[in-house]
Amino acid sequence: MAEISAKLVKELRDKTGAGMMDCKKALSENGGDTTKATEWLRQKGIATAEKKAGRTAAEGSIGSYIHTGARVGVLVEVNCETDFVARGEAFQELLRNVAMQIAACPNVEYVSVDEIPVAVSDREKKIEMGRDDLDGKPEQMKVKIVEGRIGKRLKELALLDQPYIKDSTINVSELVKQVAGKVGENIQVRRFTRFTLGEGIEVEKMDFAAEVAAMGGAS
Repeated sequence: MAEISAKLVKELRDKTGAGMMDCKKALSENGGDTTKATEWLRQKGIATAEKKAGRTAAEGSIGSYIHTGARVGVLVEVNCETDFVARGEAFQELLRNVAMQIAACPNVEYVSVDEIPVAVSDREKKIEMGRDDLDGKPEQMKVKIVEGRIGKRLKELALLDQPYIKDSTINVSELVKQVAGKVGENIQVRRFTRFTLGEGIEVEKMDFAAEVAAMGGAS
């Protein structure tokens, strides 16, 4: 496979308006051929989606999903530019799929890494810096290892970075871009809430022997 240089990635980005990572992936998938990579981006809907990403998305819809057994439920808001697109089949299918994705990812707490508070990142850094496997390593090496681990950990908390449950070759961000390219509008996942039955409720557990003894004393 041809080496994918930063210059080649930039050229494709300037040509298509797609993100750097998307351009690099497109070139990797097509042996460094910019023409084929451009077609690949257009087929995925990524090129047109990136160009529209700066436009205001104030319409959209709130979707819901209740998992079988009614023990997990999700509410999610996904925005687009017009009510016409919001009512369309492609957008509504995306809404359902994103809601299902959230239900399937109990560890996800934020839409994107950019939304994660600095306090959370600092907490994770403190935890990682204190791990036993870093003992004795040079400080510079420890910092580099910890940065890699934190980057991975923060992605685990972000919805858009999760592998799509119906096609693990793409993540949720790429799924959204594909639909945005298809409908010709900017689409953004804005917020979500995940409900788990009984979450946060403390259930009192009595010792069985103590319960029997208590019953005996009452007789």
